Amino acid sequence: MNHRLVPLSAGLTFVATPIGTARDITLRALDVLASADVLAAEDTRTLRKLMEIHGVPLRDRQIVAYHEHSAPTVRDRLVAEMRAGKSLAYASEAGTPLVADPGYQLARAAIEAEIAVDSTPGPSAILAALTVAGLPSDRFFFAGFAPSSKSHRQTWLSDLREISGTLVLYESPKRLHGLLTDARDSLGQDRLAVICRELTKKFQEVARGTLASLSDDFQSRAVKGEVVVLIDRPGKVAAGEKDIEAALKDALQNHSVKDAATVVAGALSVPRREVYQMALELGKKP
Repeated sequence: MNHRLVPLSAGLTFVATPIGTARDITLRALDVLASADVLAAEDTRTLRKLMEIHGVPLRDRQIVAYHEHSAPTVRDRLVAEMRAGKSLAYASEAGTPLVADPGYQLARAAIEAEIAVDSTPGPSAILAALTVAGLPSDRFFFAGFAPSSKSHRQTWLSDLREISGTLVLYESPKRLHGLLTDARDSLGQDRLAVICRELTKKFQEVARGTLASLSDDFQSRAVKGEVVVLIDRPGKVAAGEKDIEAALKDALQNHSVKDAATVVAGALSVPRREVYQMALELGKKP
């Protein structure tokens, strides 16, 4: 296949790449990859394979590896190339660059050097998941990856509880059940959620339910592949002081004051600070 060699001005162009199906790449993205003076990628093997699939010649160009472990000197080298008048195309391993991706620092460096920054929009796991989930998409909040520590994850989820939009998270397959369990306890067991796995790939799966039912469903499952978790916005639940106190007494039997407050505040959709003060008072009582 012949790709157009288009004139690219000196500067940085971010290229969105497929999250699964190779044919999801745009024609403009292929033109940019064919025309750029310098190529950089989060994973050089992935970009090389993508270019081979679509018949984009590498010619005498090299693909520079730029990822989260790259030394600052690599970024400085790429900025120097652009300052010298060359065009640079950067591709993330999958999806749109800068979204949970190390390209952010490269963008900042280029902007600070007054170098033009452009984008070829395309595949995104976030937008693909929102499209198939069936949850409200007029407002959403991308929270990235949840902390791996249980206590940090519970606090992190508690901070997201009152956001009035669909939550979108990335998660490791190995930690998915832990996230669902903590989300159930922190956000409320009846909150609707959707698990999107291996989007656009052969074994794509979309599982819908409440946080409680999904936590049960994934308890003993061996999950593989890329996972996106979407959680519906909070409903309005009016909990009285007696309800909060009863829930706290139960939670304090198995949790510390801090964790009990987090769990109850999430389950009853009430401010954590208020619940924490009640938990402190109950914790002092014999």
